[in-house]
Amino acid sequence: MAIEGPFWRAIAVFRVASLVYAAVLMFQYRGYEEPVLGWLVIGVMALWTAGATFAYSVAALRRWPLLAMDLLVAMACLLASPYVEGASQGAAGIMPVPATWVAAPVLAWAVHGGRRAGAVAAAVVAAGDLWLRVRAPDVPILINGAVLLFLSGVVVGHVARLAKQAEARMQRAIEMEAAQRERERLARDIHDSVLQVLALVQRRGRQLGGEAAELGRLAGEQEAALRELVSAGPAPPEGTTDLRTLLARHRSPEVTISTPATPVLLPAEAAGAVAAAVGAALDNVRAHCGPGARAWVLAESDDGAVTVGVRDDGPGIPDGRLAEAHAAGRMGVARSIRGRIADLGGTVSIVSVPGQGTEVEIRLPV
Repeated sequence: MAIEGPFWRAIAVFRVASLVYAAVLMFQYRGYEEPVLGWLVIGVMALWTAGATFAYSVAALRRWPLLAMDLLVAMACLLASPYVEGASQGAAGIMPVPATWVAAPVLAWAVHGGRRAGAVAAAVVAAGDLWLRVRAPDVPILINGAVLLFLSGVVVGHVARLAKQAEARMQRAIEMEAAQRERERLARDIHDSVLQVLALVQRRGRQLGGEAAELGRLAGEQEAALRELVSAGPAPPEGTTDLRTLLARHRSPEVTISTPATPVLLPAEAAGAVAAAVGAALDNVRAHCGPGARAWVLAESDDGAVTVGVRDDGPGIPDGRLAEAHAAGRMGVARSIRGRIADLGGTVSIVSVPGQGTEVEIRLPV
């Protein structure tokens, strides 16, 4: 990710500064038994600083093999310190030859893998540093360096992970904005062409009647579906579905859909079951109320529940009709509507007045 660039550049600066610091310490202290070996270690550090700086600048090379090699080189330079220091090992004021340079791999692991990876690399380097102190004679064991390494690895890893998440969210927002702009452009183009044609076919079909009326009805359904498609908002979070989108598929010249302005989010399975129950209720309207019957679907979301009502202007359901259908084995209402919603912990109420239509109310807790 692009957000990682400043982190890698900061680590490169840290490597160079730490290398210069280690070289200054090597030059100032004259008590090393093997100064030639010490300068050789400094040379290895300089070569690796140049190579690692270049490698980490290439995104394709920032992989675990490079990170592992980085940690191994640092540990090798650190563990070479006793052979350079000789009898002066552990003397007051004497640091291992690499000095703070060994912290660079810890920072690199933290930026690449987060705080856990930074803590692992810090544990490895801290273990090597403590081992050097333990084997040094008459020297108190200090854990300051180990604590600082852990803090650096965890804090830098945490900040790097937060930065990556922020960049991912920003990228997602940019993509959603671009998709919305494209949708609006398509909506304008479609409105000027396809939607107008479909609306014309719908009107002319109704005027002509017969088979043309059926063609007009289908054109009206496609017009409603297309309008819903081009006006749809951003995709809902993963695992959820906007119930409004599923209900809109039932819109037609005979069916009016009314939904809230804001998304009605439900788990995908629950949203599908509610939409299927609404579809079953509308099928009953078509089957028992005649082709000219109208229906209204109203969805609401409040008080931790989603309520969907399906009302028609048909003749209503005669008293005892539902019980007779259940006894006769016709399970449309019992299974397709009540059964689906009951499985989700919801309720279904049916109110019908002869001559005044029927209303089916589905209520599902969120």
